[in-house]
Amino acid sequence: MSERVAIVGAGLAGSLLGCYLARRGLAVTLYERRPDPRVGQPERGRSINLAISERGLDALRRIGLVEQVMADALPMKGRMIHPVEGPLDFQQYSASGERAINSISRGTLNNALLDAAAAAPGVEVLFEHRLVELDSASGSMVFETPAGMVKATADVVLGADGAGSAVREQLLAEGAVGEEVDFLDYGYKELSIPPADGTFAMDPGALHIWPRGTSMMIALPNPDQSFTCTLFWPAGSFDALSNRESIELHFREHYPDLLPMAPSLVDDYLHNPVGVLGTVHTQPWQAHGRTALIGDAAHAIVPFYGQGANCAFEDVVELDRCLSDTGGSWARALPLYEHRRRENTEAIAEMALANFVEMRDKVASPVFRLGKRVEHGLERLFPGRYISRYELVSFTTTPYAQIRQRVQRQHQYLAAAALLGAGVVGAAARIARRPR
Repeated sequence: MSERVAIVGAGLAGSLLGCYLARRGLAVTLYERRPDPRVGQPERGRSINLAISERGLDALRRIGLVEQVMADALPMKGRMIHPVEGPLDFQQYSASGERAINSISRGTLNNALLDAAAAAPGVEVLFEHRLVELDSASGSMVFETPAGMVKATADVVLGADGAGSAVREQLLAEGAVGEEVDFLDYGYKELSIPPADGTFAMDPGALHIWPRGTSMMIALPNPDQSFTCTLFWPAGSFDALSNRESIELHFREHYPDLLPMAPSLVDDYLHNPVGVLGTVHTQPWQAHGRTALIGDAAHAIVPFYGQGANCAFEDVVELDRCLSDTGGSWARALPLYEHRRRENTEAIAEMALANFVEMRDKVASPVFRLGKRVEHGLERLFPGRYISRYELVSFTTTPYAQIRQRVQRQHQYLAAAALLGAGVVGAAARIARRPR
């Protein structure tokens, strides 16, 4: 294979994809609109820590990067629920209590993958190259750079440039693809909790959640013993708090344990931007068998299942598999990649929205906690036969669409078993009441 491949976007998916394609002996150029993030300051309030689980680990493991890339990750074995009043409640993710998802900052992960891509043979990384023109049929591109406009061509162009993809924008302008973006009526803002007396202010082995019905906050640990917190509030709610007094009053009332741990809370709140959340649906993902979208550029999802990066990494694995299955033919591999992945990305998009409701409204409920205990009991009673949706999503590589189907079947079996059990108990009671 001697094709020249252009990857637009040197974020998580683009950098990983560069590593995979380098193994095939391809000449790969990564174009990134930002300056090199490894030598600059991270953009304030835009990280949203990532939770890397088995799907992401599998993608890294396949090219020998898992130990190097995940060196700074912190395992989280469950959720720690922070109510307004009362004790904290730890809810383990797995029936065994041993499985964990891994907290890592987006910047740390991106830098590690960029290092690996830049070191791979045949890979060139160009920063401060913003795509302004693309002919998807010919592979010709124009980039805006500090030195002026630069033209480039490639045999294959892959858009890995995120939810606001410039490649997708160009394909839309050509009429090659269609787009639907479902914005969530919520925004997010980041806060931070620094170390306390040289150690973590909270348990670093948990994903912390402050569920508040129509809103919530989460916090994930960092290697420097701080926590990155993210508020998810209804759109417009952030504007209601505009000065120090109103901010402190609100957090003292609704997040009473947070203020003592977050001395910079008010400044973070006033100066960090509000981000938007949404789901991107694109169809098709490719044009002419030589230009395609991957990861968030094709199918961005909301972050509430911690699967955005994991799903994008699975895209890379599947595209690589399709190239093998088609003998390296991009014209055949790109449509096959879309065919194999579309149903699964749509499934996780639905599950991510459903998990938002669970995290925001249900995790503090006694009924929910009882249900989780029953679910873990069934997993221990029927190992390998009954597996919860969360474990299937986070701790296996079972295709997302198959998970949805399997969970539906499990619930049907449980409902049938409950009815049967109720019938048996009722029959026994009737027999016991008969006169002798």
